[in-house]
Amino acid sequence: MARLAPCGRRLLAIAQRLLAIAQRLLTVLLLLFIVLRVLPADPAAPAAEIGATRQQTSLDEALPMQFAIWLGWLVQGDLGHSSHLDRPVAGLLAEALPATVELAILASSVAVLLGVAGGLVLFALQWGGWQGTGGRGTGRRGETRAALAETGTMLLMSIPAFLWALLFILVFGVLLAAMPFTGRLDPGLSHPFITGFLLLDTLLVGDPRAFLSAARHMVLPAVALGIGFAPLVMRVLRASLIEAYQADYILQARLRGLSEEQVLLRHALGHAALPTLGLLRAQCGLLLGAAVLVEVIFAYPGMGRLLVDAMRNTDLSVIQGVVLAYCAVVLSANVLIDGLHLLLNPRPRAR
Repeated sequence: MARLAPCGRRLLAIAQRLLAIAQRLLTVLLLLFIVLRVLPADPAAPAAEIGATRQQTSLDEALPMQFAIWLGWLVQGDLGHSSHLDRPVAGLLAEALPATVELAILASSVAVLLGVAGGLVLFALQWGGWQGTGGRGTGRRGETRAALAETGTMLLMSIPAFLWALLFILVFGVLLAAMPFTGRLDPGLSHPFITGFLLLDTLLVGDPRAFLSAARHMVLPAVALGIGFAPLVMRVLRASLIEAYQADYILQARLRGLSEEQVLLRHALGHAALPTLGLLRAQCGLLLGAAVLVEVIFAYPGMGRLLVDAMRNTDLSVIQGVVLAYCAVVLSANVLIDGLHLLLNPRPRAR
């Protein structure tokens, strides 16, 4: 029974997180329901379209009953009908959601790759490297390195994603004409809709030309979106590595005869990965929010562009569907990162 105790604690932690996620999602649904009746736009228009296929008298019910009926429609996958595009909202989200998730995954990969590489460089400059110096190189020269590193990361953090997007379009799209900067595919190319993830779909159908075109179209928006979050990863990883190299287990690893590369890869980076994962979890919502402007700038057909068009045309059904989809993506990403954090965290395993 004692062996089941750690497993039970993990299951309890997972259950508590799932319960908290359900509460947050229900809160978002309630806020959306209230906002639809506070906005100056007529909430009866989209509701009447939904009622035409469900219950025509739903708007005559009391507000709590209306909310319960709306929840019932959501459970059945009925998100309403777009008053502007004359299409079901679920179909619009099925096309736009994979595009945004694909862009967010690529942007997160860019942020992690640049952040880890930059964090290691900043740590080496500030701490005096990891080749056995143990921080002894952090004298006046180390203070100068730390100040320069701090200034550089602050400058990078001060540039938002949409400015990177405009800069990349000007340099690589207009001046150099080296990369495409609108849409997802070159004109004349098409692909079957299988999963909605363009890179995956082009691989599944065996179309290398479409795959290369899709990859080239995603380079600029993914880098513009990811490079804005890379400095945060750099700073957190650098601070975590400095904290790790001051711990006793690093000294013990060196006494066991491990090389400095082994100390870094086996012990220090494992310790520093946990705060970095926490940062990524906290930045999921901000990254998707920044994706709205990036998608509009690059004419990228994702949820951000769909949301802006819906707000321009006061399409409340699409607005509520996109907001719900954003919330679901952020909460799902948090669950995945929490699970990865539990797997990497050695403390529950030690207990």
